[in-house]
Amino acid sequence: MRELPVARITEAVERLCMNACYHLPADVKDAVERCRACEDGAIAATVLDQIIENYRIADRENVPICQDTGMACVFLEIGQDVHLVGGDLSEAVHEGVRRGYVNGYLRKSVVSDPVRRGNTGDNTPAMLYTEVVPGDRVKITVGPKGFGSENMSAIRMFKPSAGLQGIRDFILETVENAGANPCPPVVVGVGIGGTFDKAALLAKKALMRPLDIRNSDPFYAELEVEMLDKINELGIGPQGFGGKTTAIAVNIETLPTHIAGMPCAININCHATRHQTEVL
Repeated sequence: MRELPVARITEAVERLCMNACYHLPADVKDAVERCRACEDGAIAATVLDQIIENYRIADRENVPICQDTGMACVFLEIGQDVHLVGGDLSEAVHEGVRRGYVNGYLRKSVVSDPVRRGNTGDNTPAMLYTEVVPGDRVKITVGPKGFGSENMSAIRMFKPSAGLQGIRDFILETVENAGANPCPPVVVGVGIGGTFDKAALLAKKALMRPLDIRNSDPFYAELEVEMLDKINELGIGPQGFGGKTTAIAVNIETLPTHIAGMPCAININCHATRHQTEVL
């Protein structure tokens, strides 16, 4: 049994919050730049050029890619042979977020009550998702999630009779209804299966997958490519000004589900699909 002080998790979460807000993952940058090379509309090309310039400045100056530094979504894969010592795990994560947002001068966007509001002042609490896995390591992924895109997300409890076409139509409908609100070009995370809540989590986890890695099941890998093409045919374009690039990727994750259902959730992210990972 390997012991791991929770203080190390706090330190890692602090680093990851800042790095995720400052530095866009290479796969996301590559996807944007590939789209720019194919974009021939003058306005769309200019917008993509500005997006590229923006993340290059953020890299160079260590400043946030976007003013909305998001709600901290923290995914923990905890090895079953790890013994966490020295404090409470959840509090260790929240403290890491607190330090990251305060010390990194990141915007604090969390309110303490969904109806009565009131800013917490330090972007806590984090949204914490834990999973026990084999091994003696802890994998931490921090994905700051802005709400311009989060607000455009959706879930639908399909009956099995809706079939694949129902899912196709739902994805297109959700992106089309979102329009320019989620700051396209977007990344579309799709979760199919499980239960009401699990489908939504799958959709969010789909956004953490590198954009150059397709679903391991050829059926869903093909669907990812098909839906990306169909979304880009909508013509919404970068920032809603029209063009070929409404989305840079569609990532689909699935789980088994009940015989009577086919839950489907869609979690949209803007072009600043931020996530950083560290293994302790």
